[in-house]
Amino acid sequence: MTTIKHKVLTLGLLSALGFMTSCSDFGSENITPNAASTPVTSALLTEAITGVPPTTSTGALLDGVAGRLTGLATEPRLFAQYWSQTQYPESSLYSTTFADWNRYYAVTLEDLQTIIDYNNDPATKAYVAQFGSNNNQLAIARILKAYMFWVITDRWGDVPYFDALKKNTQVKYDSQQAIYADLFKELKEASAQFDDGKVFSGDIIYNGSAAKWKKFANSMRMLMALRLTKVDPATGKTEFAAAYSDAAGYISTNADNAFVQYTDANQFRNPDNALFDGRNDYAVSDVLVDKLKALSDPRLPVYAAPTSSGEYSGLPYGLNRNLLIQYTGEHESSAPGTKILSRTQPGYMITAAQMLLAKSEAAVRGWISDDAMAAYNAAIKASWEQYGVYDAAKFAAYTTSAAVAPTQADFLAKIGDQRWIALYPNGTEAWIEWRRTGYPDLKPTPYAVNDSKEIPRRYGYPNTEPTLNTAAYNEAISKLSNGDKTSSPVWWDK
Repeated sequence: MTTIKHKVLTLGLLSALGFMTSCSDFGSENITPNAASTPVTSALLTEAITGVPPTTSTGALLDGVAGRLTGLATEPRLFAQYWSQTQYPESSLYSTTFADWNRYYAVTLEDLQTIIDYNNDPATKAYVAQFGSNNNQLAIARILKAYMFWVITDRWGDVPYFDALKKNTQVKYDSQQAIYADLFKELKEASAQFDDGKVFSGDIIYNGSAAKWKKFANSMRMLMALRLTKVDPATGKTEFAAAYSDAAGYISTNADNAFVQYTDANQFRNPDNALFDGRNDYAVSDVLVDKLKALSDPRLPVYAAPTSSGEYSGLPYGLNRNLLIQYTGEHESSAPGTKILSRTQPGYMITAAQMLLAKSEAAVRGWISDDAMAAYNAAIKASWEQYGVYDAAKFAAYTTSAAVAPTQADFLAKIGDQRWIALYPNGTEAWIEWRRTGYPDLKPTPYAVNDSKEIPRRYGYPNTEPTLNTAAYNEAISKLSNGDKTSSPVWWDK
């Protein structure tokens, strides 16, 4: 009941940052004597991961680590040109000017902060220890909190961080540089906080495994470090090397992939399955289909479904409404593959393929002393195995082909292309990595309706911020090169 009350209040206030209680005004009249006064932290952890279940049979999980607003967000897939819109192309034409962050703060981060607070409070820590040792609960909650703030800051740039989730209504925006520095610290400290006590029940990602959470934290540190290649490569190199060489290891095999296993139940199915439940608003883009065809990539039948004629045909990316009506009236286009849209298809957060490509890039940059080519090929193999398409003969032919095998001159470009392919359908990470590296070489639609006519570089702040958090908002936008627009790059995007 306490958790529910918190959510009702926070959803009505500024970005969940103005959380406050007023139960004392009514004495004990609105206190249910049969309700628990201390939350079940294992349930909070599960909800932080899955988000709040939908209330309709066709609804999808939206918030949470595994919800549609993180890795399975649809709009970043359009920016990364994984998908095209079949009917209403506004997002493909970059019409979006702002995005709301309420569900990030009010649901996922609020749940994680509550876990942290109750495990730190001397009055409640003994009670909640029944769900896992205090240290183990704090470690997992801190790592996931860092992950969510990483997603948030990479979408918007400077955001409320240090003073967020502290029951304030006016909260300043912290610089992305400062947030990154603190996230590095949090991940290191959280990894060191695990103990040999009871594992944290409610963990549907790693079942409370400290060893795997430490690999996740190190992997996230490595990916964060690569974000700094343009803005602070010295710090990036130091942070990457430290995480890479840490004795706990990183996600280097598919057995350690971080994902949420969705279920057959409507409320907990893959959000992409719900997205296509009775609707057909998206098709795989011609950019992705043509790339996979050119490489003779065996992931094509997994990523895309054949048309009625048995062909794989991508929908041209970025058509305006009139051209889209004309094209779809004359041509079929491939929907995402049946595996991608399966109710139980996992939602991947960080994978071995992603990390091995990060290792390869770091080796190319001289950040670590390792075989960049071996890591590159291992990444492709891991991705093929992840999607069940690995064949030794095909793999040998693929990795030695001129279109795939990198040279010294195009190594980073080839890594970028393979990263883009391997990340599918995680459009959020693909869009972020494209912003960082410029790979693959995506071209904006010629029918763009935004001011810059370019692919967005960030999201604009929620449209409630100018009126509800005016001073902090004005200070934040004064630091943006083009004001609060999607063309203003974040700190690391130079």
